[in-house]
Amino acid sequence: MNTGLRITVFAAALAATFGTAYGVGSGIGEISPKADSAAHDQHTDTSHGEHGSAAQASAALPGGLQISEAGYTLDLRTPVVEAGRTTELRFAVLKDASGRALTDYQQEHTKELHLIIASRDLTTFRHLHPSRAADGTWSTPVTLPEAGAYRVFADFTPRGGDGLTLGADLTATGAYAPAPLPAPSPTATVDGYEVRLDGELTPARASEVTLTVTRQGRPVRDLQPYLGAYGHLVALRSGDLAYLHVHPNGEPGDGKTQPGPDISFTATAPSAGTYRLFLDFKHDGAVHTAAFTVRTDAAAKQPDVSGTESTAPEETRSGHAH
Repeated sequence: MNTGLRITVFAAALAATFGTAYGVGSGIGEISPKADSAAHDQHTDTSHGEHGSAAQASAALPGGLQISEAGYTLDLRTPVVEAGRTTELRFAVLKDASGRALTDYQQEHTKELHLIIASRDLTTFRHLHPSRAADGTWSTPVTLPEAGAYRVFADFTPRGGDGLTLGADLTATGAYAPAPLPAPSPTATVDGYEVRLDGELTPARASEVTLTVTRQGRPVRDLQPYLGAYGHLVALRSGDLAYLHVHPNGEPGDGKTQPGPDISFTATAPSAGTYRLFLDFKHDGAVHTAAFTVRTDAAAKQPDVSGTESTAPEETRSGHAH
């Protein structure tokens, strides 16, 4: 991991993003399997387009909004699961030119692929590391606690290529009750830890944010490396779930980065709006996920931040799993 690694995301108009056509109403209802895979419904043709290639047009979009990009397609082979029941989620990354599954990946932060699953209401979050079979098929057990519409993000780098984040839609069946986005607050509590977010998040401009981890009022100064870093931050834009994945400034063993209590990140929000931030950190041998809501606009001097409490992974609405 490079010191001071930054996520650079191009601003995109909300009108260019995907809508939420997932058969989910605003009230309580039943979510049922669809005849067609949502992944194929969202397929984007990258072979041609007006006034330049579609690949050039896609470069203006944040990650995760497209199922196909740069010659690769996310093939989600388990587009429907049952809420509350553990299901083997299967998928592959296909090479558009041949239709075959990609098998040659470059490791990024100790893994060939990072899988993120988030609910459309941004109250459920999973960061998973699936296993890959020899034929290129990935699989991982997953349990989603609530029925509704979800987005699956595959974050990977083909060997010799550039990093990509592809997204596809996932449905969890059952009685659906949408949850409101948590209200703003500068702190989040998780598993007995308190995490505070300080700093500015500014649209279309790189800015630094710092997350400070304490437990029982004392700074945590012995964070453990997790996937090659003291913390990992995923940001998702409310509405279209545009994806940002940013790693800390500095890394373990570089001679200057301390193992807490502060973890700093440099990030660029693609536009004004509301974002949900998920921080993964490791302490005492366990990975914890703190969740925040950030509202930002071009005139804001400092973002409003909201935190929620999560407990055991895979059993709550916001969690981390391996």
